[in-house]
Amino acid sequence: MEHAKQVRLIKEMLARLDAGSNVDAGGLRRNPTSVYVDPDLAGAEWAAFFQDHPQILGLSGDLPEPGSFLTVDELGLPILATRDGAGEFRAFVNACRHRGAVVEERERGTARRFTCAFHHWTYDSDGSLVGVTKPDHFGNLDLSCHGLLELPAVEAHGLLFVHPNPNGAIDVESMLGHDLAEELESWDLGALEFLGQDRYDVACNWKLAMDTFGETYHFPFLHRDTINLGFHGNVQCYDTFGRNHRMLLCQRAIDEMRLLPEAQWDLTVATLPAYWLFPNVQLLPSHGGCFLVRAYPIPGDPGRQVSRITFYLRQGAESPIDAPGVEEQRSVAELFASIIRDEDYVMSASQQRTAASGVLEFSTFGRNEPALHHYHSTYRAALGLPPLPLLDDHLPR
Repeated sequence: MEHAKQVRLIKEMLARLDAGSNVDAGGLRRNPTSVYVDPDLAGAEWAAFFQDHPQILGLSGDLPEPGSFLTVDELGLPILATRDGAGEFRAFVNACRHRGAVVEERERGTARRFTCAFHHWTYDSDGSLVGVTKPDHFGNLDLSCHGLLELPAVEAHGLLFVHPNPNGAIDVESMLGHDLAEELESWDLGALEFLGQDRYDVACNWKLAMDTFGETYHFPFLHRDTINLGFHGNVQCYDTFGRNHRMLLCQRAIDEMRLLPEAQWDLTVATLPAYWLFPNVQLLPSHGGCFLVRAYPIPGDPGRQVSRITFYLRQGAESPIDAPGVEEQRSVAELFASIIRDEDYVMSASQQRTAASGVLEFSTFGRNEPALHHYHSTYRAALGLPPLPLLDDHLPR
C-alpha cells in the first residue's frame, strides 16, 4: 500500500483510539436468525455463491514451481489445480475421463504426471491425456479429445481464481474493482510461500464463520487472554470496495508510531488488515506473511461449514527456509488458527444452536459493527432479497 495512504489510515486509527470512538454504521440492523438455518436459502447461496461464482483456491505460492499441484473438494466437485510445465496456472475437474475416478488424491505436492489408480490412464500437468493402458485392447481413442476437463482459471495479484463451472467466466477486475485490485497488488502476495494449513469442520453456518471476522467489539471479552493482549478492541478503520471490504484491526504497537517520524510509519506494525473478498474469503496480510481463511457450506446442511485456514511466509531475499523467524511465524500462524478454532468458532457454534431452536427471531448488528451490515446487505442484494432496514437506536420490541 502506498505510504501516504498508510499514514492517512494510521492517523485515522490514532484519532479514534484517542477519542474512544469507532466507525459508525449509522444505525442498527436486525438480521433474521433464519438466514443461518433456512435450507432453501442455503440452497440458493450454494448455487449463486459457490457453484456459479469464481472461487479463490489459494495464493500463487501454493503452486511454487512447474509440476506443483493442489486439490480442493469443498466446491461440489473434485478440483485439481496445477502449474504446468510452462509455468502456467491451470485447473481441472479431478476426474479420469475413462470412468470418472479421482485422479489425484493427495492434497498438494509436485508431479510431472497424474495417473488414475483405477486403470492407469495418465495425464500431463497441462491436463492432456498422454497414456492409456493397453490401447490396442481398449479401442481406438483420440487422446487429444480426452484430457482432463478444464475449468476457467486466472492468476492475478498473487491470487488463484477458479470457476467451478467449466462454462463459467472469471473477470477479476470486475470482481475486485480498480482500487482494491491495486491495493492487493501492492502487498506482493505472489512472493509469499506456503507455510501450512488447518481445516476445521464446525457445526455452524458458513456466514457465522464470516461474521466472526466482522467486528473487534468482542476482543476484550472472548479473546481476553489472547488477541486482546496485542490488539485494542472496539476500534477500527473500515472501507468498502463494492462487494468487498477492508477492516483494519488496531494493534497495540500503534503507539510506536507516535514516537517515530511519519516517514517511518508502517501499517503492518500499527494494524492488521483484514480483507473480505466476496463471498467467503478473509485475507489478512502482514509484514511476515499472510493468513487466508475460506469458509465453505456443506450442501444440504445449513448448520455446518468447513473452513480452510492457510498460512504463508514472506521470506527475506537471502533467508533459507529453516532460518530463525520461520518457526516464529509458524507459531504465530498456529496460534491465530487455534484462536479461531477454540474461541471464535466455538461461539459461532453456540449461535447456531440458538438459531436452530427458532427462539430468537433476530440478531442485532450494532452501529460499531459495520462489516456485519455490509456482509449481510451484500449477500441479500446478490440473491435479490430486500435490504435489512437501518434503524435508529430505539428498536421496536
